Amino acid sequence: MARLMNHTTPRVFIAATRQNDGKTTTSLGLIAALQQFYPRIGYIKPVGQRFVEIEEQKIDEDTVLMDSVFRLNCPLVDMSPIAVEPDFTRKYLQSSNNEALVKKIQKAFDRVAWEKDFVLCEGSGHAGVGSVFDLSNAQVAKILGAKAVIVTQGGIGKPIDEVALNQALFEKEGVEIIGVILNKVHGAKMDFITEFARRGLKRKGLELLGVIPHQSVLSSPTVELIRDELNAEMLNQTDGLHNLVVDVAVGAMGAHNAMSFFKAGVLLITPGDREDIILAACTSLDGQSGETMAGIVLTGNLRPSASVLKVIRAMPIPVLLSPEDSYQVASKVHDLTVKTRPGDTKKITLIRDLIAKNVDVKKILQLI
Repeated sequence: MARLMNHTTPRVFIAATRQNDGKTTTSLGLIAALQQFYPRIGYIKPVGQRFVEIEEQKIDEDTVLMDSVFRLNCPLVDMSPIAVEPDFTRKYLQSSNNEALVKKIQKAFDRVAWEKDFVLCEGSGHAGVGSVFDLSNAQVAKILGAKAVIVTQGGIGKPIDEVALNQALFEKEGVEIIGVILNKVHGAKMDFITEFARRGLKRKGLELLGVIPHQSVLSSPTVELIRDELNAEMLNQTDGLHNLVVDVAVGAMGAHNAMSFFKAGVLLITPGDREDIILAACTSLDGQSGETMAGIVLTGNLRPSASVLKVIRAMPIPVLLSPEDSYQVASKVHDLTVKTRPGDTKKITLIRDLIAKNVDVKKILQLI
């Protein structure tokens, strides 16, 4: 006889219309907001695609974040039961062990929900992600017996079109969508988008549960994230790794013209042999008080001379050395997916405030 999963603990499934629409940001803020109603909250991300190795277990990055922020008192392996490694799909298509995976998710949920008042379940990408191994977000929400909230990007036409597409797959699995949260809406358009998105969603039988204003800080990477992504070497010791990169400048001009780019929050990318630009940047830092450039990436594995390295070691901002050329570095920084990390305390505080102010948590609880 099939074992029965816990169906009594209240739960909600957070899905999105695509990757990087703000699912994790929303989940993080929601757990904080829900704690006012339910003191003990569990969290599960049944299917994870970006993971880190912890004690030889592959654990989803978002799970590590939630655990470090909220101290959830639950084994990490249960909060992140299935890690989709590079050959996971191929192996599944050869052996299709669906029943084993479903049981794994159910058992993990039971352990996550143990002695908890509420469980927040986070999906991975849009409703169809995971279909190839018969665990789409819609199927996982059904397995968990959860109603879904869809997070999508701000706007009217495009997000509602994408919500409709996702809604079809959830409904096919018999999962009820209780509403939609619009994320990254530009401040000046808040009222207009709120009114018309609400109308558009209502026609689809969906509630608008929240509209979150765009905060550029949340999509700005730290120098540390860029260092990790580029696998770059640190040329100096500084506590500026948490500096936020607001803008990028490629130093390919004369030092005199480069000066105008040395502004607060700028990441300067320049070949390692452009010592004129490096020294000019250093000089500009001397006169700056308070807000300085975020950091410098020297490219092409061109290590500056000993005298310039000495200057770099005294600089207050991080200076990195990358083996790649300036174009490759600039492209990677531009395409970076900025994920909130456990050390981003300012971002985490901002996220909590944003969700508390802009999402109707009481409405979500009523609809569950």
